[in-house]
Amino acid sequence: MSELRTARLLLREWRDSDLVPWAAMNADPEVRRYFPGVLTPEQSAASAARFQGDLVRRGWGWWAVEVAATGEFIGFAGLDPVEEGMPFTGVEAGWRLARPAWGHGYATEAALAVVDFGFEKLGLPEILAVTTAGNLRSRAVMRRIGMTYDPADDFDDPDVPEGPLRPSVVYRLRPGHHRPGEG
Repeated sequence: MSELRTARLLLREWRDSDLVPWAAMNADPEVRRYFPGVLTPEQSAASAARFQGDLVRRGWGWWAVEVAATGEFIGFAGLDPVEEGMPFTGVEAGWRLARPAWGHGYATEAALAVVDFGFEKLGLPEILAVTTAGNLRSRAVMRRIGMTYDPADDFDDPDVPEGPLRPSVVYRLRPGHHRPGEG
């Protein structure tokens, strides 16, 4: 299984010790602001188990992210095939960090590592990122790593109930158009 290292981060397999901070992160309404709701500890544990299973099976997916200098778990980042039922196909990059990790450039650093991996190791022809239209922080990360946005790709996420979180945007990145990471 692949681990990804950057100047400050380790993207690695999931550990039992990640479950409590992962559940706390997913119970934080601010972290889950652009999702339909917070997760229970059981839902968080189930997602971590799925993520770990994908890493073992494929060698890539949603990695746990830790600060290399301290070993502190701060969230997740990775790549995953776009879910069925979406109006597009491909592989999606994503990230989610605990609030204390915000504002340090970790999301951008982790995102660069995963797109580097996707292009260099997996040979992907394109990597997508998807978020609700109002998630300006995530959209800023997408722009920082070189992704482009076309309003023609906007869509209503079929997995999200009617309301302000349903309108979604797609950012796209092709090999050679990204800003290579530091990992």
